Amino acid sequence: MNHKLIEESIRAIIQAIGENPEREGLKETPLRIAKAYEFLFSGYKQSPKDILSKTFTQAYDEMVVLKNIEIYSMCEHHLLPFFGKCHIAYIPNGRVVGVSKLARLMECYARRLQIQERLCNQIVDAIEEYLKPLGSACIIEAQHFCMTSRGIQKQNSVMVTSALRGVFREKIEAREELMRLIKNGD
Repeated sequence: MNHKLIEESIRAIIQAIGENPEREGLKETPLRIAKAYEFLFSGYKQSPKDILSKTFTQAYDEMVVLKNIEIYSMCEHHLLPFFGKCHIAYIPNGRVVGVSKLARLMECYARRLQIQERLCNQIVDAIEEYLKPLGSACIIEAQHFCMTSRGIQKQNSVMVTSALRGVFREKIEAREELMRLIKNGD
């Protein structure tokens, strides 16, 4: 990540909106934003393959669901955050992965410029490619600052997206069980 270029760009933006980038409260803002961007976009330095590389042989063919994972990402259209909950599920086919790896996989993709629809697909596509499960699913419920703080300004709106593969797409019973497990306990 090019900190110097980010800092110069932020200084230009501050100036373009009519502020003084040398004012005391703004003087270090470009550096702070560059550091924040390093964290917010750290997903570009992560590899889904590496995250899902450590698997374990396990004769388990029932649903594995990690639900209510906090998700924070940045909309690529306005560079504003969206945040909410992510639910990830898969049905193993002889191999399982440590549960924290599912959250790490989500972070890998969420910490990039995103749209919610693509984010769902990237998560399940990686699970499909590296775990070869009987099925995988991702459901994201998120609020988008581009919609709540500007534009139409609908503060209580929540966008829900899903990506389903394998048995979650093919068998309604699997899809219904997944939805029950996600809703149960909320």
